[in-house]
Amino acid sequence: MQTRCHLSKLIHEQAVKYGDREALTFKPFGGEAWQTVSWKHFSLKVKQVSNAMLNLGVKVQENIAVFSQNCVEYLYTDFGAYGIRAVSIPFYATSSEQQIQYIINDAQVRFLFVGQQEQYDKAHRVFALCPSLERIIVFDRSVRISTHDPNALYYDDFLALGEKLPRQSEVEQLWKEANDDDLCNILYTSGTTGESKGVMLSYGQYAAALKANDEAIHVDERDRVISFLPFTHIFERGWAYLALTEGAHLIINTNPHDIQESMRQTRPTCMSSVPRFWEKVYQAVMDKVDHSSPAKKKLFTTALETGRRYNIEYLSRGKRPPLGLALKYALVDKTLLSIVRKQIGLDHPNIFPTAGATVSPEIETFVHSVGICMIVGYGLTESLATVSCDRKGEPYTIGSVGRVLKEVDLKIGDNNEILLKGSTITKGYYKRDAANAQAFDSDGYFHTGDAGYMKDGELFLTDRIKDLFKTSNGKYIAPQMVEAMLLVDKYIDQVVVVADEHKFVSALIVPEFRLLEEYARDRNISFASREDLCADKRIHDMMMERVDTLQQRLAGYEQIKRITLLAHHFSMESGELTNTLKLKRRVIYKNFKDVIEKMYE
Repeated sequence: MQTRCHLSKLIHEQAVKYGDREALTFKPFGGEAWQTVSWKHFSLKVKQVSNAMLNLGVKVQENIAVFSQNCVEYLYTDFGAYGIRAVSIPFYATSSEQQIQYIINDAQVRFLFVGQQEQYDKAHRVFALCPSLERIIVFDRSVRISTHDPNALYYDDFLALGEKLPRQSEVEQLWKEANDDDLCNILYTSGTTGESKGVMLSYGQYAAALKANDEAIHVDERDRVISFLPFTHIFERGWAYLALTEGAHLIINTNPHDIQESMRQTRPTCMSSVPRFWEKVYQAVMDKVDHSSPAKKKLFTTALETGRRYNIEYLSRGKRPPLGLALKYALVDKTLLSIVRKQIGLDHPNIFPTAGATVSPEIETFVHSVGICMIVGYGLTESLATVSCDRKGEPYTIGSVGRVLKEVDLKIGDNNEILLKGSTITKGYYKRDAANAQAFDSDGYFHTGDAGYMKDGELFLTDRIKDLFKTSNGKYIAPQMVEAMLLVDKYIDQVVVVADEHKFVSALIVPEFRLLEEYARDRNISFASREDLCADKRIHDMMMERVDTLQQRLAGYEQIKRITLLAHHFSMESGELTNTLKLKRRVIYKNFKDVIEKMYE
């Protein structure tokens, strides 16, 4: 049963409830072995952080910041800050110096907690450019602190300031004074369309969101929940906090590149993720099938079709499968589909919330067909994650983003824009009166910028309104829908659709080079570099043929007519991706202006 209390006291309430039971599993910085701590230990560390912060001089509702990848220290710091009514601001571990300098100065941060060497070095370099910044506290003991840096200290030394809980009576008084109107976090948006804005999230918002999600999603103390997305991301943050309120065991994955190995080692039952994760799983499974013998391929295809009929044709529609199908599914599930799940690390899957981008119907169907309950949802930082989601055991429609939470008042406005109001919706952007005036209408509804519609109680997204392209022929194109359709192809790693003010649709495609190089070698196509590979007409024609196959169900004006293969990935370093790996279209179009123009010659 969910523990419902103010976040300032949550970990301590759970420690009373669960004591020595395992709470967190993690790898220490630089370590290879998984370690576990109990709820009681978790509570003690959080109290030590609260005491240390008071000794350092952190004040009520003061902004502190965390610039780190996921780690156990991150959670200790956040909940320690909540214990003294401070505001925690998370930075993405991959943020640039310019980004962290901007946020530190905007939020007047005095105390910055950093993870590893890369984060410390960036923080040290901008220190002189941030007048408010007083201290850098370093999580990883192996970080080399500059000999000319008197303002940095290691986390161990910081914790020593609160080790014996010298100010615990003050901490407990602050617990009593904590209220729902206090600010809990300021989450700066990744800024696909301009300057980053700080979304204010209160404790009251968290209380409402945690209660609403508990009523919609089945997670409990038996679950093992692994983190994949960074805690900076509202989806992962809200999901992790929900798991903690339910008494679930939280597994902290520090390096996103290690996630599949971490899953195989720790056997989680739940994980929140973005569609790209499942696209990669799908590509890996189908690639293995493609390289199987005809007999094995037929067996798996039959198993997958049985899974689709059982889970999609019947269960997703709230219908009971016929006995013959149920028996057939039980057999293929035990003999084949369970092997697929086990190879991913999901021996006992519960639910897998997925959001953050368009989920291709093909991917959603595949995941359900292999017996994994994908909970597709929709939300924003401004709505404290979930606006709507599927419900386990209840009917759902492939392609929808589920049913709206009870705490959310949703209506469809002009241009089919999704408008939101309710207790989980932000009160606004930090120190941004003009942006707030633009974001909220006179009735108090927040304008999301997303277009969609309701059908039979479910929400369906069409696209970002500002992302809709209008061709020179006056036709509207939804690029994210087209891109999601192409990303299921094993030879496509990244894709950007081009159409705005052009007479037809084209695309920039970054191939999955490992597989493409293998394809070329198998067919004696010689190449000395990736540039050679992308320029080869045989490769181009093969890729265009695959694109044509995938886009058959699109209207003629929506279909991609020309493609260019790129030898290098879009990246955060080049400014082409946000910290959450969303495409910055304006930057990409500018960087590849000549390439794009050539497609329209």
